[in-house]
Amino acid sequence: MNNGIVRPMTINDLPAILEIERDSFTTPWSMQAFKAELIDNEYARYYCLELGGQVIGYMGLWYILDEGHITNIAITPGYRGQHGGEFLMRYVMKKMVEEGMERMTLEVRASNSSAQSLYSRLGFTTAGVRKGYYADTGEDALIMWTELKMEVNVT
Repeated sequence: MNNGIVRPMTINDLPAILEIERDSFTTPWSMQAFKAELIDNEYARYYCLELGGQVIGYMGLWYILDEGHITNIAITPGYRGQHGGEFLMRYVMKKMVEEGMERMTLEVRASNSSAQSLYSRLGFTTAGVRKGYYADTGEDALIMWTELKMEVNVT
């Protein structure tokens, strides 16, 4: 993503993050949920993707031992399909390697083939299924994992 930058999320980013959240998920996180992650959760790391001074995406994860557990990732609708999510994930994966992390995991809706395609390009493979994981629809989640590599290309 040309001219995109990734930086740590701050409390001041939350209005933009909540808008992306509402546009992306049927059960969006609340302001309080994000504040708790940023302020109270020592395991949480949250990042913003910025383009031209505007937050257009974000990603959150928990660092647990040597693993990163992705909690959420979203790109604002007008910027989807432009590889922002991949740019953001590659940046975070590179940062994780630099910090000694060895693997990553996430859950993704069984019906979300575009996200699954992205995760596969990044080396994730399906390791299992969480039946009825999503409370809003009862949809299953695929559990995906990847081993982090020493060389992560951020383009």
